[in-house]
Amino acid sequence: MRQRIRYNRRKDSRRGSETEMTNHEASDDALLDLGLKSNEELRGLLDDLYAEEQRVSYRRRVLHGKIDILRSELVRRLKTGRENGEDVISGRDVDKLIDILSNDLRGTSRFDVTAPLDDEDDLKADEN
Repeated sequence: MRQRIRYNRRKDSRRGSETEMTNHEASDDALLDLGLKSNEELRGLLDDLYAEEQRVSYRRRVLHGKIDILRSELVRRLKTGRENGEDVISGRDVDKLIDILSNDLRGTSRFDVTAPLDDEDDLKADEN
């Protein structure tokens, strides 16, 4: 079991409050010029990245919950349809299978995983 060490957050001297880095700053700039950063700066970066990891993990759990709900509903509908004598596989399903099999199968995502996400708005919407 891995133990996480939590460090103090940085204080923003202009606002007198704790601050967090944006996702971009935390992921890209955190590893630049590590030798020039003080121990406090490194601890602050660690805290920021731990916080980001927690947000991403929470968002992932929420998404997986939504996926599970949708899958369950689809399975329920397919079972009901099958019991009523309807076709379980549609033309759309066949087209999707053809598309999957015709790709180069290198594991590329059909989504732009580098596109910035507005996680804060998504998280707030999920909480409501």
